[in-house]
Amino acid sequence: MSKKKDEKQKHVPVVNKKSLQFFEKYINNPSPTGFEYPGQKLWLDYLKPYIDESFIDNYGTAVGVINPKADYRVVIEAHADEISWFVNYITPEGLIYVIRNGGSDHQIAPSKRVNIHTDKGMVKAVFGWPAIHTRSGEKEEAPALKNIFLDCGCTSKEEVENLGIHVGCVITYEDEFMVLNDRYYVGRALDNRAGGFMIAEVARLLHENKKKLPFALYIVNSVQEEIGLRGAEMIAERIEPHVAIVTDVTHDTTTPMINKITQGDLACGRGPVVSYAPAVQTNLNKLLIETAQKNDIPFQRQASSRSTGTDTDAFAYSNGGVPSALISLPLRYMHTTVEMIHKEDVDNVINLIYQTLLNIKKDHDFRYGQ
Repeated sequence: MSKKKDEKQKHVPVVNKKSLQFFEKYINNPSPTGFEYPGQKLWLDYLKPYIDESFIDNYGTAVGVINPKADYRVVIEAHADEISWFVNYITPEGLIYVIRNGGSDHQIAPSKRVNIHTDKGMVKAVFGWPAIHTRSGEKEEAPALKNIFLDCGCTSKEEVENLGIHVGCVITYEDEFMVLNDRYYVGRALDNRAGGFMIAEVARLLHENKKKLPFALYIVNSVQEEIGLRGAEMIAERIEPHVAIVTDVTHDTTTPMINKITQGDLACGRGPVVSYAPAVQTNLNKLLIETAQKNDIPFQRQASSRSTGTDTDAFAYSNGGVPSALISLPLRYMHTTVEMIHKEDVDNVINLIYQTLLNIKKDHDFRYGQ
């Protein structure tokens, strides 16, 4: 008896036990903007069995290449950096004030545990906050850059500096990866090291399934996205790709205090998100959608207005215009330490990129009218 068309297809996992172990290690390893190298090394070590060659550029963007001698170049891309803080001022009493490195959220900082990266190693600290008993008045002062501070257990500036801490040291949160209700992956920096993990899994599938591509595939893990797409700008000029498929995260809008009228109706567990924006090339986007439909991959749609705010924009407007598209992973609680993504969405993003690559022909022309 044939299966009814409206019957939900049984989900087949793509991520295996070995790759999940890498994912956990990769998420737990800090990779703040401007200091991505340790995470990039982990990523390349995982990727190397599935590629022909690799390189790292001057600022730390890591690239693996399959079939490097081919003239036609296709990029699949994510970004490696995570939000963080910089030490900005050390008080005479040994407390530390910070500034952002990327879009760090000051409201979640109080009571968080952090690691301060120094030449002497990691120094533990906490974001302190006055006890509720000591706060008075009708209107409480909210956390802000001017009043959040770190306490590393020192009582003088000299003692802080003796630990190796100085202005400019980078600070990352301590929170680690976990699986919630056997359904969600949870951790800091899923924006967007989940993307780096997914494009690495695409390379693994191509290798394990012995798929030969008629073009050169560049698997790109860019740096410095969180401060303006800088790594993507640099690597796009170096590779000069003919096509770019970018993956990043987008907001699950089903949780409280999010306006669907302005943010759209998107949810974890409902599949990858394809975007509509000036930087998204129409014919490439159609290929993504046709591929999803042909392979029964669930997907959602998002309108991104003037820009996507992702590395898609950097690739699209490079080299005289590169056909580019964005596949987003729905995520809850972006730029917090408890970012959440659905396991099935991860599998489906991997599968959508993989199947799309198999549909790109040698010298594929995505121009209008072609």
